[in-house]
Amino acid sequence: MFRPLALILAATALTATPAAALQNEEPQQNDGTRDILNRILDRVLGPEEQGDPNAQADATTTTDTGTTALTIDSVLAADFRAEDRARDVYRHPSETLQFFRVQPGMRVAEFAPGGGWYSRVLAPYIGAAGRYYAVNFDSAGRELNAEQRQRIESWPRTFPTQLQQSTGVPASAVVAFESDEIPAGVEGTVDRILIFRNIHSMLNANVAGRELRNLRTLLADDGLVGVVQHRAPASETWERANGSRGYVRQADVVKLFEINGFELVQSSEINANRSDPANWERGVWTLPPTYALGDADRDRYTAIGESDRMTLLFRKAR
Repeated sequence: MFRPLALILAATALTATPAAALQNEEPQQNDGTRDILNRILDRVLGPEEQGDPNAQADATTTTDTGTTALTIDSVLAADFRAEDRARDVYRHPSETLQFFRVQPGMRVAEFAPGGGWYSRVLAPYIGAAGRYYAVNFDSAGRELNAEQRQRIESWPRTFPTQLQQSTGVPASAVVAFESDEIPAGVEGTVDRILIFRNIHSMLNANVAGRELRNLRTLLADDGLVGVVQHRAPASETWERANGSRGYVRQADVVKLFEINGFELVQSSEINANRSDPANWERGVWTLPPTYALGDADRDRYTAIGESDRMTLLFRKAR
């Protein structure tokens, strides 16, 4: 049976202190750790349930550093994903993160997490031994009204709090910043950068090159960049595949990365949807979950599902 996230995090915190949280302090011994953990288990689960070793094994795994981490299956089954889970059939989070070679304990940055659908998977899965970074667009030079400016400036504080409220992952374990404001000590250290359905947003704002160069600075030399993006047919014209409809040709995405210092490692059809012709006048937003046309032909679009998507893996060019 799946364990509540707060309990697993408490157990992890008691059994191992992550290096990232120590901030160069010397680790301290706590001989009462086991007794404290047992008392937590007794209060939250009861003696009968905590004595089920198989249930604990199903929900957690042990990393190379010896710390306890949630398995991807246990994260996807968590109660806090009750509303998100309907999208799993289209977005294939387990297979996608496996293809991107994401593992607990890594430093993982998600670009422009938006509503946080993938954040609510990544932050718990990476666990206390790793670090989740939320990276937003560089807002410099953008024309913003006072309300937009206030929201953007407060985002590095509000996003971690919102993620804590929805998942139980401590806000202190989440670092949020704009792509041009990399915190000290983070540059060149990130193992994975993930960009979910946001290449068209970069293109539409005419900042794709700038953002990819900022992200390249963030990435470790042996790090990888995973991309999922709405895919236009290879034969589509640029005017209809320039991102304005959400769809972009796969070859154009590969070329965009190449001219900004990356090379393609591998591609996958994990998130392909051959039922999507990708030629909607209202663009990708015609399909679920947006339904740009409201109730018009809603059953038809529901049957098609979410958009056809490319899944690409890049590294820094050698």
